Amino acid sequence: MTDDVSVLVVDDQPANLRLLDAVLSPRGYEVITAGSGEEALVALRESPIDLVLLDILMPGMDGYEVCGRIRADQMTAFLPVVMITASGDQEKLRAIESGADDFITKPFNQAELLARVASLAKVKRYHDTVRRQADELAAWNRELEERVAVQVAELQRASRLKRFLAPQVAELVLDSGDESFLDSHRREIVVVFCDLRGFTAFAEATEPEELMTVLREYHAALGDLVFRFEGTLERFTGDGMMVFFNDPLPCADAPARAVRMAVAMRTRIRELSGVWARRGHNLAFGVGVAQGYATLGRIGFDGRYDYAACGSVTNLAARLCAEAQPWQILVTQRVFSAVDEMVVGSDIGEVSLRGFSHPVRAHDVKGFDEARLTS
Repeated sequence: MTDDVSVLVVDDQPANLRLLDAVLSPRGYEVITAGSGEEALVALRESPIDLVLLDILMPGMDGYEVCGRIRADQMTAFLPVVMITASGDQEKLRAIESGADDFITKPFNQAELLARVASLAKVKRYHDTVRRQADELAAWNRELEERVAVQVAELQRASRLKRFLAPQVAELVLDSGDESFLDSHRREIVVVFCDLRGFTAFAEATEPEELMTVLREYHAALGDLVFRFEGTLERFTGDGMMVFFNDPLPCADAPARAVRMAVAMRTRIRELSGVWARRGHNLAFGVGVAQGYATLGRIGFDGRYDYAACGSVTNLAARLCAEAQPWQILVTQRVFSAVDEMVVGSDIGEVSLRGFSHPVRAHDVKGFDEARLTS
């Protein structure tokens, strides 16, 4: 097949150029001519060439030097070159040594010339196909590497977000691409702080393996509820866990959702405590809930960030938790006022909390009034 096959014919004799053109052009080859070695190198830079017919004996730059330069150039190193020799074996040997793929002796046989040109043109097409496929494969690999890098970055970003956000909130942030909520800002939040009663004595008397087993069960139980109620997990340290509502996404029913989660947590840990008791562990659960303003945002350093809330409201929830008796949920007056129509609870009066100069009125939430909730 000769379609679109271009042949560069190099000879200092115009008659030879016309002769080769007359032989090749009718067979469908595109013939480009050059009258010297210098012209041949220019043509190779300016035109796509599939094969070179190169005369050896030319003034100035002879065919050997031209062939050597073709082989030295990365762009033409594999270009088929057929040298046209006027005499015997010595020139043929030098032609091969200079890098020629084949040779033809003058005066050439037309059928032989066409056969050699067709064969080498086919080899050139195969080489071009392989090189094109290699280039395409290299480009595809680069694209794949870029895609993998983007996906890894997205996974890392998703992993960071899902460390402290409910999955549905993290997915919303990932889909929108907006991380502006990570910037420092001030907002009113409801904070839930909980921990286990009797944990310190338990940790002192228990083997580390059993301690870790209990913590895994405890965190798994509470973590499921944090995500279900769409709370933001600020941190957990040992048996202590802090969750807040109304940030990063606004939550109109933040007090109710916080108290609902606290009650659900207590129920879940009561179930677990029975399992623990059969293993000889006496553990209970306490919760503190407070509402107030805090400064929120990303803290940490490159490679290790957390999303944190800073303000007295977080300390207040922690102190109420510390004050709570086993299985007790203590909430501030403000939180209780927001949920008093749906919960059953009692006013325990003012309590003095470490770090607060004035006593704080607290309420003990027993549970939800199902009759009111369904009426």
